[in-house]
Amino acid sequence: MWYDYFDSIIGTIYVVMDEKGVVKIELFQDGWEEYHNLNKGSLEHNKERCLRAITQLKEYFNGEREDFNLPLSVRTTEFRNKVWQELINIPYGETRSYSDIAIAIGNPKGVRAIGGANRANEFPIIIPCHRVIGKGGKLVGYAGNHTDIKSKLLEFEKNNKNNLLKKTH
Repeated sequence: MWYDYFDSIIGTIYVVMDEKGVVKIELFQDGWEEYHNLNKGSLEHNKERCLRAITQLKEYFNGEREDFNLPLSVRTTEFRNKVWQELINIPYGETRSYSDIAIAIGNPKGVRAIGGANRANEFPIIIPCHRVIGKGGKLVGYAGNHTDIKSKLLEFEKNNKNNLLKKTH
C-alpha cells in the first residue's frame, strides 16, 4: 500500500491507496500514528500513487469539487456499504439525521447501527459522514470527540455552496 498526505483547513490529511483504489482517508494525527504503526511493513510513501485522490481532496478544500470520482478499495459489511451509499446521496452542504439515514435504508430502528457504520467509515469526506447529525440538528459523534472538525466541514460546505452556485450561473 502507498500513502501521501497534505495540509487542509482541518489539519493534515493522510491518504492510503492500494492497487484497487483508496483504502483509507485519515483526518487525525493520532489515528494516523496508530494506523501507520499497525501497517508499518506494508506502507510506502508514494506521492504519484496517491496523486489522483489528493488532487480531488484538494479540489474539495479549494471549493472546486462537491463529489468524488475515485475507486475505493472497500472492505466492509453489506450493511455498512448500504449506509455509506446513502451517505453519498446527501447533497453537498446539506445534512441528514441518523434517523433519516435509518429510514432511507429501510431500517428505521437502526439509528445506533447507523452510528456504528459512520464510525467505521474509512473514507471520510469522500463518503461524507460529517453530513450526518443528531435529531434536532445536534452535532454528535464525529470520529469520537471531533465534532469541531465536523462543524468546520459543515460550515465550509454551507459557505462554499453559495460560491459554487454563483460560479455555475
